Amino acid sequence: MRIEGQCHCGAIAYQAEVDPNTVGICHCSDCQALTGSAFRANITAPAASFVLLRGTPRTYIKTTAESGTRRAHAFCGDCGAPIYSAAPSDTPSYSLRVGSIKQRAQLKPRRQIWCRSALPWAMDLGGIPKLERQ
Repeated sequence: MRIEGQCHCGAIAYQAEVDPNTVGICHCSDCQALTGSAFRANITAPAASFVLLRGTPRTYIKTTAESGTRRAHAFCGDCGAPIYSAAPSDTPSYSLRVGSIKQRAQLKPRRQIWCRSALPWAMDLGGIPKLERQ
């Protein structure tokens, strides 16, 4: 599936080919801190298909993972929107942030990882009242 994405302010734009079956949710404490939310939704894009169309993201090298694996987290230097994470060098793939993808409504998560770190309430949102607008 061909997707297009951009940061919130539009300074960074990209396109890629993705497999919709690779959408996942990560509940690790690093993803919670990096998003300022309860979890992060990602989709894998092979490096050969990922193309930056506009802008240059800033990167932060995260070294706090339980595995010790270093990850480059890319985000917009203007609006701060997260774009992807990847290996800092010899990048085989990008973990794109679903919220930055134009076609995000078509990308249903297929798995959840690091559930031992999940906030208990984030695992069942069904009983929380829903409003169409604020």
